[in-house]
Amino acid sequence: MATVVAATAGGAGTAVFEAGAHGVAARHVDHSVVPGVPKPLMVVTPTDAGAYPVAVFLHGCNMVAGWYERLLAHLASHGFIAVAPQLYGVALDLDDAEDIDATRRLTGWLADERRGLAYVLDSVFSLHGAVRPDLSRLALAGHSRGGDTAFAVALGLGAGGTSPSPPPKFSALIGVDPVAGLSRDMQVEPKVLTFKPRSLDPGMPVLVIGTGLGPRHVGGPPCAPAGVNHAEFYAECAPPRYHVVARDYGHLDMLDDGVPYVINNCMCMRNMDGSKDLARRAMGGVMVAFLRATLEDDGEDLKAVLANPGLAPAVLDPVEHDLA
Repeated sequence: MATVVAATAGGAGTAVFEAGAHGVAARHVDHSVVPGVPKPLMVVTPTDAGAYPVAVFLHGCNMVAGWYERLLAHLASHGFIAVAPQLYGVALDLDDAEDIDATRRLTGWLADERRGLAYVLDSVFSLHGAVRPDLSRLALAGHSRGGDTAFAVALGLGAGGTSPSPPPKFSALIGVDPVAGLSRDMQVEPKVLTFKPRSLDPGMPVLVIGTGLGPRHVGGPPCAPAGVNHAEFYAECAPPRYHVVARDYGHLDMLDDGVPYVINNCMCMRNMDGSKDLARRAMGGVMVAFLRATLEDDGEDLKAVLANPGLAPAVLDPVEHDLA
């Protein structure tokens, strides 16, 4: 049964919306740094010694992976290693097959004992074995078109890729304002949405984060059109599923502050009054709470957020979940 919670304050607290206790470092890696890496990527990691869960994060349409550094640094400060590949430069079509295959190859590369993620942490970050990726606790996330790609990978669509070995298994799925295409009739291929309730079953818990301003436009088509955005993704997910909406923020308001002017101001409706930091901490905090519940078997923060959305620094409304 679905449960909807009003955006109220008070009750049990949680620290997920503030920076975590871990030191954080970010590095960009390509073939010149690590031969054999499937795609250029950004790694954002805790720097304190320990073994940490890993989240693969797929960027949005025509976005740069590095523009999500502050959002992913929030996750890393709470003890999660984030790996964000640069899947492409400019996407001018609705064919996602190459990105799906690249994501599967990248996931297989993570476990490469000689040149995979552990090697990057040891040699590129110079952490010398102090920080270790725990690939038995692996999440897949994506923003915008990358959210649709993440769903496609998790659902096994576009199978038959070229990963040299079976990739590690994902245990949690996150869509950050996912978008499946331009409209119901113009979905990215392979099509994820079926327009049937509870028809998408990736075999793992799902968190869908939406934005209240995403369906609005600034002259051109909206960046997150109604009918193919977060609301439809959540409606079609099988339980367990979670859904939160940053009511007063737009489709790109989780990006870093220094993105180009045309990206920040001319593509998507955005919040003109608040700070992007509030949106990043709100979305990042919910992601941390969800990842703790699904990858670390610690659901207290997620329970606190669901019971008291007003704890977040930005308004989360609606907030709903469905466990069965």
